[in-house]
Amino acid sequence: MELKKQFSDKAIHDFKLIDHAVQDGDEQSFAELMDRYKRPVYHMILKMVRNIDDAEDLTIEAFAKAFKNLHKFKKDYTFSTWLFRIATNNAIDFIRKKKLDTFSLNTSFKDDGGEPVTIDVEDKNLNPQEETIKDQRIELVRMFVTKLPPKYQRLVRLRYFDELSYDEIAKTLEAPLGTVKAQLHRARELMYDLVKDKKQHM
Repeated sequence: MELKKQFSDKAIHDFKLIDHAVQDGDEQSFAELMDRYKRPVYHMILKMVRNIDDAEDLTIEAFAKAFKNLHKFKKDYTFSTWLFRIATNNAIDFIRKKKLDTFSLNTSFKDDGGEPVTIDVEDKNLNPQEETIKDQRIELVRMFVTKLPPKYQRLVRLRYFDELSYDEIAKTLEAPLGTVKAQLHRARELMYDLVKDKKQHM
């Protein structure tokens, strides 16, 4: 089969997982895709934003956007290239919105197969599915927030909807900063689980 000549065994396996996820709604396939790429995506984003909390937030968003649009994925390139492109473009949008001077837009990254990933969002060659996943931050979080335990819902709204810093959230809630960070960390873990739930995306 021609596909096997063009792509590595790992890429072929990703394609099978995507087929199972999209066609069968297989939750285990979503989970395996996330498990395979969560760490490399997180570390790539961390290099860009240089903030652990923001990197974790942006990693969740990248997977949420990718899984929401997984049915549009074309096997013209590897899943990792597509996912890394989504993640980098999302991080660049965040950096520009926050006016962070954290990295050069000329910085290049490699995907899981060693191929360079273009991260210039001015590139007019973005594929259609990438264009449909911009500016969805609040929409994505809104899908999750009502499914979180009540004690986490206000935290998540303050962090994602109101875009408050951790210090500002602590002052608003009159809670210790350490408690806020710990609870938001737990909320992120729960949101990762929701991202893997096929019902959120299909």
